[in-house]
Amino acid sequence: MIEIRPLVQDDYPAIKNIYDMGIAAGNATFETQSPEWEIFDKKFLPHSRFVSLEENTITGWIVLSNVSPRECYKGVCELTLYVHDDFKYKGIGKALIEKVIVTSEKHGYWSMLAVIHNDNPASIHLHEKCGFRMIGYRERIAFLNGVWKTTVIMEKRSNTIGI
Repeated sequence: MIEIRPLVQDDYPAIKNIYDMGIAAGNATFETQSPEWEIFDKKFLPHSRFVSLEENTITGWIVLSNVSPRECYKGVCELTLYVHDDFKYKGIGKALIEKVIVTSEKHGYWSMLAVIHNDNPASIHLHEKCGFRMIGYRERIAFLNGVWKTTVIMEKRSNTIGI
C-alpha cells in the first residue's frame, strides 16, 4: 500500500534529490537546478503538498501552484509531480494525483493543468489515466540543452466545482 502524507520542510532534502533526477532526465522540467526550500515554499500552495512513502523512504511528491494571481483564475491550478527513479511504474504517481485532485476540489479549484514535455509519453499516459485530457501544445516553447522542446498542456476539470 502506498502511504501518502503532507509534505513538510524536513522532507526537502529527499524532495530535492528526486527533483534533481527529473532535471537530469531532461524531459520533466525546464529548470536546470532545483530551488532552495525558501523558493519552493513560496511557489507551491501549502494545502496541496504531499509525499509518498515506502518504509519511511520518500518515493515521490506532488504540489500545486496557482496559474495566475488574477481573481478570475482563482480556481485554476497547475500540478507538479515527480517520482523517484527507483519507484516508477508502481502506482505512486497515480495515487499522488488522485490525492491532490480531492484536496484541490476541497479548496475550490475547478481546473487542474499539467504541462508535460511531449517526449515524456509515460507522464502523458499517467495523466490520461487520471482523467486529464490534452487541450493544447506549445511547440518549440523552450531551448534546453541544445534542443527545442515542445510541451503538451493537459487539463482535469472538477466533477463538483464550476460545473
